[in-house]
Amino acid sequence: MSSREKEQTIALSAVFQAAELVSILAKTGQVDNASLQPMLDSILMVNAASTEDVYGGQWDCQSNLALGRKISRQALGKERSSVNPDTLRYALSLIHLEHKLSKAPNMLPLIGQKIAQIEQKKAHYDSVLHENMLASISGMYQDTLSKLSFRIQVHGDSRFLQQPQVANQVRAILMSGIRAAMLWRQLGGKRWHLIFKRKALLNALESRS
Repeated sequence: MSSREKEQTIALSAVFQAAELVSILAKTGQVDNASLQPMLDSILMVNAASTEDVYGGQWDCQSNLALGRKISRQALGKERSSVNPDTLRYALSLIHLEHKLSKAPNMLPLIGQKIAQIEQKKAHYDSVLHENMLASISGMYQDTLSKLSFRIQVHGDSRFLQQPQVANQVRAILMSGIRAAMLWRQLGGKRWHLIFKRKALLNALESRS
């Protein structure tokens, strides 16, 4: 097992955490902030020294991505059938959408500009979970990723999805999932690895437990 595979599992866990949070939020209208906050914080971590630092550093990364690690182990292992089908679809869709983004060079600088603006705005609020911060991240998603040819279709309870605050949370989480998928690609991760490198990724996940 390589250190690169260990790093890949951090990014992959974050992809699955975003996917699971969207699935839960779309059906219930609420999510656990302890799992949500590190995902949203990661969007603003553009110059992290390490992969672990994107998600809270060496000591907090594991706990911050505990939900995603659990889903990753299930999805790659023998418990795949226990994973919500929507979660699997969102995870694969995030990886596919990020691939589309990587082929749209004009969009990447725009995202960078918007992240810088949101980073400045964060100084005025106590947390990235503030509704104004969520609205800003959601707006970034709408102004950029929503304009690509591929769109992620979110299914859930319309009573919740029609609420502006929930819709903003969904888009903000999807943005964090794109951040994770970008990290996964930058670390050499590819979609086919989820099939043909499952054992190696599982071993790396287990070593981090």
